[in-house]
Amino acid sequence: LQYNRVWIPDNEEVWQSAEITKNYKTGDRFLHVQLEDGTELSYPVDPAALPPLQNPDILVGENDLTALSYLHEPAVLHN
Repeated sequence: LQYNRVWIPDNEEVWQSAEITKNYKTGDRFLHVQLEDGTELSYPVDPAALPPLQNPDILVGENDLTALSYLHEPAVLHN
């Protein structure tokens, strides 16, 4: 999962874009991510509910939502 981009829930922005900076292993309690502003954080996760993955940049602004690789709330809002 390292270098994949995910959506992290945020109190102000609703969802915030983040890149995974360290491989996640099943059972890890934290996901190490870097936010778009460069802030690095250890995001606590429930292994049963990992943050949603981001779609590739090429799909940003896609008119047909069914063309998105990942279809979930943050993907629809971002698109």
